[in-house]
Amino acid sequence: MHISRRNVLKGAAVLSATIALPKLSIAQIDLGSATLSTVSDGHLTLPGDFIFETVPQDELSPILTEFNLSRDQFLPECNLALYQDGTNSVLFDVGSGPDFMPSAGMVTDNLDALGLSPEDITHVVFTHAHPDHLWGLLDDFDDPLFSEASYLIGQDEWDYWWNPSTVDQLPDSLKPFAVGAKRRYEAIEDVVSFFNDGDEILPGIAAVASPGHTPGHMSFEVRQGSNSTMIVGDAIGNHHIAFKKPDWPSGSDQDRDLGILSRKMLFDRITSEDMNIIGFHLPGGGIGKIDVTSDGYRFLEGEI
Repeated sequence: MHISRRNVLKGAAVLSATIALPKLSIAQIDLGSATLSTVSDGHLTLPGDFIFETVPQDELSPILTEFNLSRDQFLPECNLALYQDGTNSVLFDVGSGPDFMPSAGMVTDNLDALGLSPEDITHVVFTHAHPDHLWGLLDDFDDPLFSEASYLIGQDEWDYWWNPSTVDQLPDSLKPFAVGAKRRYEAIEDVVSFFNDGDEILPGIAAVASPGHTPGHMSFEVRQGSNSTMIVGDAIGNHHIAFKKPDWPSGSDQDRDLGILSRKMLFDRITSEDMNIIGFHLPGGGIGKIDVTSDGYRFLEGEI
């Protein structure tokens, strides 16, 4: 199913008026002298087919029942990771801003609730360039909102959305994603830095390539001593199907086969090293652990 921005906004306007989700997620991991927390950007309101259309329908119903999910709509939280070590305040992604859907774009209000302004952010690190992760970059004057920050993004992700032919390769419903990404890229092209898989982008923060959701999607391992957390962005995009059936294709991935490989790689790495996880669209603030079960994995919300 191709999701048009018009249909997404229409659904969001109706549902956000009747469904109350937390506007501020409070969750925190201590990493020695540093902390990792999450800041809510609100939530998305999406048609169920955005996730469910690509999976075996006869096996879907029990999962919907188990997790109390609607087949018709999907309401994922949007949780931005925030790393603070006393010197740096690093924000992973910037949220939706005001131009994507009315139920999201709340990161500045929720930073303020934590005593932070956009000017306090020293670094912005992008997992990928989809609207709910990138479009909050600009202020009302089309200048970078996080005006004192250094910007970092994976080289492959930058190249993909910067390429003028990308917009022509996408279905009509996703063309605004490419146009919106390019516009925001242009605002930071003189100040952005690039990295690749395995690079230590900042002390204690290493890039982990996890493509599939987008061609250059990156996750990040944050480590202080024996404490480690994997920030997975959208490579593990929900707490139900992605965990119980990681080898099922996700309708939200641009390359579904590659998305499966990245998802399974992350599950293996996180569980084998007993890492914490932060997922942009996972519930309860997005922070928790992963439990290995007889039929897949389970997200242990809030456990660290």
